[in-house]
Amino acid sequence: MSKLRKKFLELLLCVLLIIFTCVVGYGEAQGKSFLVDCGSNTSTKADGRIWVGDLSPNNSLTLSSTGFDATASSPIKSSAFSEIYKSARVFPTTLNYTFDGIPQGSYFLRLHFSPFVMENHNVNESSFSVSANGMRLMLDMNIPGEIAHKNLILQSSGHNSTASSLVKEFLLPLGPEKLVLSFSPEKESFGFVNAIEIVPVVDKIFKESVAKVGGSEVELGLGGRGMETMYRLNVGGPKLGPSHDLNLYRTWETDSSYMVIENAGEEVKNSSNITYALANESPVAPLVVYETARTMTNTEVLEKRFNISWRFEVDPNFDYLVRLHFCELLVDKQNQRIFKIYINNKTAAGNFDIYAHAGGKNKAIHQDYFDPVSSKNDVLWIQLGPDTSAGASGTDALLSGLEIFKLSKNGNLAHLMRFDSSGHSVDDSKMRMIWICIGAGVAAIILVAFLVTFVVCLCKIRRSKSDDSKGNNPPGWRPLFLHVNNSTANAKATGGSLRLNTLAASTMGRKFTLAEIRAAAKNFDDGLAIGVGGFGKVYRGELEDGTLIAIKRATPHSQQGLAEFETEIVMLSRLRHRHLVSLIGFCDEHNEMILVYEYMANGTLRSHLFGSNLPPLSWKQRLEACIGSARGLHYLHTGSERGIIHRDVKTTNILLDENFVAKMSDFGLSKAGPSMDHTHVSTAVKGSFGYLDPEYFRRQQLTEKSDVYSFGVVLFEVVCARAVINPTLPKDQINLAEWALSWQKQRSLESIIDPNLRGNYSPESLEKYGEIAEKCLADEGKNRPMMGEVLWHLEYVLQLHEAWLRKQNGENSFSSSQAVEEAPESSLQACSNQDSSSETKKSQTGSTTLHNVV
Repeated sequence: MSKLRKKFLELLLCVLLIIFTCVVGYGEAQGKSFLVDCGSNTSTKADGRIWVGDLSPNNSLTLSSTGFDATASSPIKSSAFSEIYKSARVFPTTLNYTFDGIPQGSYFLRLHFSPFVMENHNVNESSFSVSANGMRLMLDMNIPGEIAHKNLILQSSGHNSTASSLVKEFLLPLGPEKLVLSFSPEKESFGFVNAIEIVPVVDKIFKESVAKVGGSEVELGLGGRGMETMYRLNVGGPKLGPSHDLNLYRTWETDSSYMVIENAGEEVKNSSNITYALANESPVAPLVVYETARTMTNTEVLEKRFNISWRFEVDPNFDYLVRLHFCELLVDKQNQRIFKIYINNKTAAGNFDIYAHAGGKNKAIHQDYFDPVSSKNDVLWIQLGPDTSAGASGTDALLSGLEIFKLSKNGNLAHLMRFDSSGHSVDDSKMRMIWICIGAGVAAIILVAFLVTFVVCLCKIRRSKSDDSKGNNPPGWRPLFLHVNNSTANAKATGGSLRLNTLAASTMGRKFTLAEIRAAAKNFDDGLAIGVGGFGKVYRGELEDGTLIAIKRATPHSQQGLAEFETEIVMLSRLRHRHLVSLIGFCDEHNEMILVYEYMANGTLRSHLFGSNLPPLSWKQRLEACIGSARGLHYLHTGSERGIIHRDVKTTNILLDENFVAKMSDFGLSKAGPSMDHTHVSTAVKGSFGYLDPEYFRRQQLTEKSDVYSFGVVLFEVVCARAVINPTLPKDQINLAEWALSWQKQRSLESIIDPNLRGNYSPESLEKYGEIAEKCLADEGKNRPMMGEVLWHLEYVLQLHEAWLRKQNGENSFSSSQAVEEAPESSLQACSNQDSSSETKKSQTGSTTLHNVV
C-alpha cells in the first residue's frame, strides 16, 4: 500500500510539474516584449531594460532592407532613453520590420523618434508613413515639425521645458505569430526611427461597452480595432517615466501645459494607504498616479459656476475614448464632493461622487467615456465643475489622471496633419474646403469677367480711334484680377485701393516683359536661385544695364502661397523706406506672377551669424543691422493711420545690401494694425516657431507688441549666433529665447555670446543690449516697449560701443562714461513716445513717405 501511495505521489508530482511548466511557458510567451535599438548591432541598456540592436543576431526580427544606420555626433541628454536615441535606422526606400513568434493578443507598440544631425541628410526634410499589418498608423509624418508643434504648445502655456524627442504609442490587436511594421518615405524623401517597443497587455484594461457622452452605451469592437494614445497625463503631479509603470512601461506627462487657466486648479497630494477599489484596476494605472490630484483653487468665485478646463488638439473625424482617473484623497464621507464632468461642452456625468463610486477614501477608480469628434472640429475639451443642484456640502471637483485614445476608422489611425519646421500645421480637410471655395470664387469671377469683357468690346466698337488707342493700355496683372477676392480682402485690410489691378503699373514700378525676366535670370537657372518659399523661388538676375535684381517667381499654375504673395504686392505698392526692401517692378505675361526687387548683395542676416562660411560680423555691424531693421519695423508700426504688423520678424527676413544696411523683407503675412477703437487684431496664428509671441498664440490676438517679441528673439540670436530652435542640443538649450533669457536674468549674458565677439565689444553696451532684449520678451505685451523705444535704446547702445572703441584707440575726446552722463535715463520706461517719434523721423530723412493707393 505504501508503494502504491508512493507511485501515486510521484505521478501527481509529474502532472503538477507538467502543468506548472505549461503555465510558466504560456506566461512567458504572453509576457514577451520586443525592445529594438534601431541602427545598432549590439544590445543597449536604457530605462532599466535591455534593447537589442536591429542588426543583432537572434533578435526575432528581420529587415527587408537595411537602409543605413546613423549615429549622433554628440551625446543626447533628453530622457531615460538617451542611450537608444544615439542611433537611428535611416531608410530612403520602404523598410519592413518583421517580428516572428508573437502570440495573439493586445500589444502596446511604441515608435521612438529623436532627430539629430545626419550626414548628407537634412532631418527637417524627412517625411514618411508607417503601417502595422496593413493598418495605417502615420501618414507623411515630419518628426521635427511634430516636435516643434509640441514645443509651440508648451511655449504658449508659459512653460520653459521643450521636447527633443517624440514617442508615438498605439494599442493594437496582433497575431497570430507575425507583425510586419512597414516604414514608407515620401518620394524623394527619407525616414528614420530610433527604437521600436512592443509590450504585451496580458490583463484586459479596456471594456467593450463604454458610456457615450450624452447618450447610451456603445460597443467599441476592440478585437479588430486599433487605438492611438493621444494624451496620458498625471493630473496635479510630476511627469512619470516608464520605471513608475512596470506593468506596461507607460509615460505620464504633466497636465499644466493643457490647462486653459493653470491656476484654476491647485495640486493636492496624499500617498498613504492608497489601494485599488477593484482587483482588476491594477493594470489600468500605477498607484503613484492616484497619489496626486488637482482640485478647484477657489470654489466661491463666479457664483459657483467656475470649471477646471483642459484643452487638447485632436484629429478630426475620429472616435475618441476618454479615460478619467479618480481617487478621493481628502473627504471621508459621501455627498461632500459632488461635481459634473463635461466633454466637448456636453455633460458626460452629473452628480459624480468619487467617494460613493469607489466605496471609500484612498480607493482608486477610473471612468471611460466615448465621444466622436466631427470633421469640423480639431479640439477636445474636458471640464470639471461643481454640481450645485446635488446639494453637496462642498462645491468642488477632483481629478487624478487623464488619458485620451483615438480609435481607428476603417483600418486607419493616420490623419494628414502637416507640420513645418516652425511647428505650424496645414489640415488637409480644411485645405480641401479652401480649394473648393477658391474654385467656386474663381469660376464666379471668370463669369463676371466674361460679361465685363463683352460689354467692354461693345463699347470699343463705338469709341473713336483716340479712345480705342487709349483702351490698349496695359490691363494690369492678370493673375491678380483672376484672384481679385484675395486682393480685395488684403487691400481692405491694409487700407489700400480696391482697384489694385488697374493701378499695378503706376504703383509697382516698371513692367518687365517675360523675355527680359528670362534673360536676366538665364531662363530661371536653378544655379541662380537664392531663396525658396511656398509661392516658388527667388532668383538673382542682371538687367542689360548691369543692374542686379532679385526675381520672385510664383510657381506657374499653383495656388500655394497666393494669399501671402498678393499681400506682399499690396504692401510694397504702398511702402517706401530706406530700411524696407524696395519693389522695382513686375511681370504679368502668360499668367506668370513675378515681382522684381532690389538685389541685396549680402543676403540674410542669419547667413552672417551661423550656418555658412561667411566672415562673422563685428559687434558694431550687428548693432547697425539691428538698428536698421528696428527702423523699418517702427516705420511699419507708425507710418500709417492704423500701422502695419509684420508678423514674421526673423533673421532670414532681414536682408543686407552691399554696404551691410539692413532692410526688412517678406511682407506676405503682414496685417493692418487695429483701428482706433480696438487694441488688437483677431486673426489665426501665423509666424515662425521660436520667434512667435506666446501671448499671440494663446489668445489669437495680434498687436504690434507681437513684432516686438519676435524682434527680442532676433536680438538674442544676433548676440549668440545660433539657431532659435535646435533639437540636437541639451534640453535646457533647445529654445534660444528661454535659454538666453535665463542667462540674461542672471546678468551673465556674456557667458553665452558668440565666441567671435569676445574681447571685441563694450561690456557696458552688451549690458544695455541684454536689458532691451529682456524687455522685448516680457510674457505680457503690455510690459514690452514700443518699437520706437527699442530703436532709441539700440542707438544708445551703439553710442556706448563707439565711445568704447574711441577709448580703446586712445581718443579721449569722448569716453563711455561721458556717453552715460550725456544720455537720458537708460531705463526703457523713461523713453517717451515723443522721443522715439522724433528720433525715428530723423532716421527717415530723405526717405519716401507712405504712399496712399487711391
